[in-house]
Amino acid sequence: MPLKIAVIGAGPAGYPAALAAAKLGADVTVIEKALAGGVCLHSGCIPSKSLLDAAHRFDAVRDISVLCQDSALPAAQEILHALAWSKIQQRQQTVSQKLAAGILALFRQAKIHFMEARASFQDSHTLLLAQKDQSQQLSFDAIIIATGSTAFVPVLFDKIKQHVYDNSTIFQIPQLPKQLVIVGGGAIGCEFATLMSSLGVQVQLVEMQPRLLPNLDENISRLVAQSLQKRGVILHLGQSVRDARTEADKPVLLLDKEVELKADAVLVAIGRQCDLTDLCPENAGLTWTRKGLTGVNPHTLQVKQHIYAAGDVTGLALLAHAGSRQGIVAAHNICGQPQTYHNEWVPNAVYTMPEVASVGFTRSQAQAQGLEVKIQKAFMAANGRALTMAAAEGFVEIVSDKNTGRLLGATLAGPSASEIISAFTVALEAGFTIAQLQQVIFPHPTVSEAIGDALAR
Repeated sequence: MPLKIAVIGAGPAGYPAALAAAKLGADVTVIEKALAGGVCLHSGCIPSKSLLDAAHRFDAVRDISVLCQDSALPAAQEILHALAWSKIQQRQQTVSQKLAAGILALFRQAKIHFMEARASFQDSHTLLLAQKDQSQQLSFDAIIIATGSTAFVPVLFDKIKQHVYDNSTIFQIPQLPKQLVIVGGGAIGCEFATLMSSLGVQVQLVEMQPRLLPNLDENISRLVAQSLQKRGVILHLGQSVRDARTEADKPVLLLDKEVELKADAVLVAIGRQCDLTDLCPENAGLTWTRKGLTGVNPHTLQVKQHIYAAGDVTGLALLAHAGSRQGIVAAHNICGQPQTYHNEWVPNAVYTMPEVASVGFTRSQAQAQGLEVKIQKAFMAANGRALTMAAAEGFVEIVSDKNTGRLLGATLAGPSASEIISAFTVALEAGFTIAQLQQVIFPHPTVSEAIGDALAR
């Protein structure tokens, strides 16, 4: 008899886990309370990148003026004034729907049972599945919990809730606001500040830390801040929201330093949280906090005996690609094909202008580990391809162990940084030294040549 595996959640952690388990011969059932693809596909990664692509296209219309005769400027302005938010939204929704249909097709091909239902534990080997008009039990040999997370919006914002959006609901905003306040200067906040400013919205961004993207290298924070300010975004760093009210049917935020911000809408992007109340994990002997399940093994993803976790609910890395790898590792370990998850080598990408990405240790993180580091750096201002694209903001910084030459990490800023970072991810997984990386030939002219330039220093 094949192993019976239940997967709760069909997001970027759940569906790869299910496909991997089915490929290994398991009898797999996926339970999803909403839509296949999860938050990432319907109200996160994919929709935001569709909107960013639209924003970049309008940026290109603005920039084309330097290559045109003056007579072309009115035509460019006419295009910008004809921006249709509803069409931008429709394109984004079409992409999500197409990808969701693709996941369901993969399930059918793999003979995976897919059920739209809310799952809750009855005991450690039984789930109760609640559907619209009926309930049923499902027994299993092993389970992967991949229930994801939701946006964290403090109670303070209930005072103006009719004007407040989070990173999921912002995609359904009926029309572009003239003025938008974004609370939170992490990846989501910076990406939306980029795209909204490109679409003509006046943006103010509030971040309680003294710099944007506080989890990334300080040089990245500085570069992104400068880029946003050039785009007209007003930054309020080192401040948090103390109070909120409605005035003339518009939201008003009071900051720490008695600064009042008025806008048409507010986007709260200050983090994610897990809520496993409906899952009743205590019936399976599991405990949890707002950060997710407790006791998750960070290498095997095992929580307890035959119970595993993947994605945001592990609390390891709230990134879709991290969740996908976790799901695959969990499936292999359940099916007797041991694999190990390495959270330290998860790449991070932020889709601002310019794009920024990192993997492994930054300079300060490596030094905090007591390592003596060597830094090699090259700037995009000397990169031929970046210059031909009029996109010479950014740099490549490589961190290595000064004594052994072993690669420790890398930080990128520039065109296609989110794509190029994978070269470093592969090198870190393979345990490369700087000497080995120096043997790599990069094609010319490409942005990736900046890696070779940095290695030569």
